[in-house]
Amino acid sequence: MKIDKNHPRFLALSVRERLVDGVKKGITSHAGLIAHGRGEAFDYLLGEKTHGFAKESITAAACYLLLAKNPILSINGNAAALCAEEFVKIAKFLDCKIEVNLFHYTKTREKCLEACLSNLDPSVILSSKGRKTRILPNVASPRKIILRDGIGRSDTVFVPLEDGDRCGALVSLGKKVITIDLNPLSRSSQTATVTIVDNITRAMPKLLSELRRLQKFKPYQKKEIVRDFDNKTNLARSFATIQKNLSRLAIP
Repeated sequence: MKIDKNHPRFLALSVRERLVDGVKKGITSHAGLIAHGRGEAFDYLLGEKTHGFAKESITAAACYLLLAKNPILSINGNAAALCAEEFVKIAKFLDCKIEVNLFHYTKTREKCLEACLSNLDPSVILSSKGRKTRILPNVASPRKIILRDGIGRSDTVFVPLEDGDRCGALVSLGKKVITIDLNPLSRSSQTATVTIVDNITRAMPKLLSELRRLQKFKPYQKKEIVRDFDNKTNLARSFATIQKNLSRLAIP
């Protein structure tokens, strides 16, 4: 469906259409549309803009990724449908790989996602074909299966739109986990090392820009930024923003 650029909800509707197109291509699951709708509701509550707390978490995330010895990007259907190009650009910038990981897993979907990314740049894909896997403990979904030489050996995992149990499992293994989630109440948001409470379509370009800016910083400067960042405090600011917006709207 072609959306009129003059429509007041042009951007949001365009994002929805990209997800619908993702379903048609076999990239996104039908359940992914529901998950997006939930996130969109929180975006309304946040005023559909990137707040200062999100920018600070993006800065911290960039520092973690630049300081990592073995970073990896984990991508699912929604993230691929919306931000495949940004994923590839970030992977190339960090000289790391992208691993496909799906909740509603089928071999066909996995191949569709890998093909989608390969069309942009095959060098950044960590193909599942012929690779050894391992099982994450306490994860009750197909997302428990990870590649040993991918997420398995990583020290820092960038995984937007993550499931809470897998996020917790990765953290319990000593990995730094960075996620993007519009819902600050989610288990992923509460468990991650860094939570970017923002729309993934806004956050990904900003993260790439921040990586480029911070690359010039000395290691000790990036370590200071990481040290001073507190995810719980940052999440509290997102709650305060939602509360403020609701309170303002509640006054006639």
